[in-house]
Amino acid sequence: MENPSLEATSSDKVTINNPADVTVIIGYFIMVIGVGIWSMFRTNRGTVGGYFLAGRTMTWWPVGASLFASNIGSGHFVGLAGTGAASGIAVGGFEWNALFIVLLLGWLFVPVYLTAGVITMPQYLKKRFGGGRISLYLSVISLFLYIFTKISVDMFSGAVFIQQALGWNIYVAVIALLSITALYTVTGGLAALMYTDTVQTFIIIAGAFVLTAFSFAKVGGYSALLASYSSALPRATASLDPQRYNISPQCFTPRQDSFSLLRDPATGDLPWPGVLFGIAILGGWYWCTDQVIVQRCLAARSLTHVKAGCIMCGYLKLLPMFLMVFPGMISRVLYPDEVGCVVPELCKEVCGTEVGCSNIAYPKLVVSVMPNGLRGLMLAVMLAALMSSLASIFNSSSTLFTMDIWTRIRPQATESELMIVGRVWVLCIVAISICWIPVVQAAQSGQLFDYIQSVTSYLAPPIASVFFLAVFVKRVNEPGAFWGLMGGLVIGLCRMIPEFWFGTGTCLFPSTCPGLVCGVHYLYFAVLLFLCTSVLVLLVSYCTEPIDDRHLHRLVFSLRHSKEEREDLDWKEEERGRRARREHEPGKKHTKMYKIAEQKGKSGICRLVGWVCGVGGDSQSLKPTELEEPEASEQLPDISEDPVWRHTVDANALIMMAVAVFMWGYYA
Repeated sequence: MENPSLEATSSDKVTINNPADVTVIIGYFIMVIGVGIWSMFRTNRGTVGGYFLAGRTMTWWPVGASLFASNIGSGHFVGLAGTGAASGIAVGGFEWNALFIVLLLGWLFVPVYLTAGVITMPQYLKKRFGGGRISLYLSVISLFLYIFTKISVDMFSGAVFIQQALGWNIYVAVIALLSITALYTVTGGLAALMYTDTVQTFIIIAGAFVLTAFSFAKVGGYSALLASYSSALPRATASLDPQRYNISPQCFTPRQDSFSLLRDPATGDLPWPGVLFGIAILGGWYWCTDQVIVQRCLAARSLTHVKAGCIMCGYLKLLPMFLMVFPGMISRVLYPDEVGCVVPELCKEVCGTEVGCSNIAYPKLVVSVMPNGLRGLMLAVMLAALMSSLASIFNSSSTLFTMDIWTRIRPQATESELMIVGRVWVLCIVAISICWIPVVQAAQSGQLFDYIQSVTSYLAPPIASVFFLAVFVKRVNEPGAFWGLMGGLVIGLCRMIPEFWFGTGTCLFPSTCPGLVCGVHYLYFAVLLFLCTSVLVLLVSYCTEPIDDRHLHRLVFSLRHSKEEREDLDWKEEERGRRARREHEPGKKHTKMYKIAEQKGKSGICRLVGWVCGVGGDSQSLKPTELEEPEASEQLPDISEDPVWRHTVDANALIMMAVAVFMWGYYA
């Protein structure tokens, strides 16, 4: 028999069902699909460069907006607000560190990626070091991280919000969202994503600003939040039976340092050395080497537009502290019994899990504070965040699989085959995501944010180390990079496997994992792992043969302006692939006639599918790309900048750093 109080709670959640809210949500979907269809007709979707890099035609504002929207998923709204509700503002350090890291991306890393002439990050490592084992490892580990951390976290967060706001069936809601997201990802490519991301960025920011204003008005302003947060205790703790519940007061009492970014290095939940250095390493991996982020920069029409887009993204990253973390803390003040719940049985009734309900902080605020119509706007905001981040992951994982794994399996794959494989892989990711829903539902919501950050801390630092050394140290070679990655992976797994085996534990149920293994904070572990990997890479590299400079022109930062001809280490494999493609394709003179005749023999359904995938018989799909024409890739990439605009973006970067330093200092 079901608990009657739980039934009442569930029935109360179905609040977004009035005409005003429904109209706003329907209008949002019509607008997003309309923008996606418009961008389909506006861009070339029939070539690798057109589908995966938007033809390298994007200006700075869609680049900046897409960087922000790709990063801000529904996991940010639920995770940041939930962690803010539980422990204060320190989690905002993850966001404000990005202000410095995106400048490294635009000024140091992207110039090298552009001059290297690559589409994916594994491609860069393949050109830089030669061989195939490093690029294959990076492709596989990246796909693993996408599917089992990013997609799972975003889908869980979206599920939490939908359950709180609508009471819909999780499977129906998530499958509908994934279907719409996959539709404009499959049909439009990166250009459609970046244009829809731009629209969704404005929706996300506008909706979050409205909720923040209502929240501060409800709590009585910032000074009232400062005064009341420390006393936001759940009432159930006052009548606890000490014989049945041995709950320490620190499990439900807000931290004394809740409004401090930099916390005690030994006792802090986010110690300040880890916040300054550990987050910087994780941010370096995410912002400077992750396919989802870098792919948007490679789509820009010039290096100046890349830098301006990074500055725009940096300014936008100031907002999550005020639009997500503070509202989460306000939610705890307004609803301490639900958001600050600590008794396992009560938590199970409130949010379906026994380890705490802090992750319902943002959804609870939306359904309780917002009026009709605006409540629908906030659901649209959450859907925008969920769909934009999922679409970015779908497109980038499609790029990785197609360009780095499928071309290895079938080096003779034609342009049309690569386009179709890229779209089919998106559908496979959607299927895997749907199958992953039960696992996500069973996850302990109280550990959501720590889960994603800790998994990243155990797997990402070796990748960040190898990329950093590859770009800035010429002496690093393939054996050094490979054994550094393998050594880093082993060290990371030695920490990750015991932690998952014993469990991370909670305040009520501490983990039994040995302190020697799990006692080191995950941010400290990230720093140690980065340093160990770097030492191993340099040690092996200096004990083996160096790579000659003729193989490194425009592949390292110091040689990015080199005009000399580069002899790629992987040129034999590239040439073998081109030869295989030529053998499997008709002669150039007969290509157009062959494709026209082929189209005439197809049914209407086949022609429709070909048009959706951008591989129909139109002129778009006949344009040569760097995969088909070796001459196309021999032109030197241009990273020159107009002096006036270069000085303008440099000045803006200095201003943004000054703003970031002030904000850090104010809240430290």
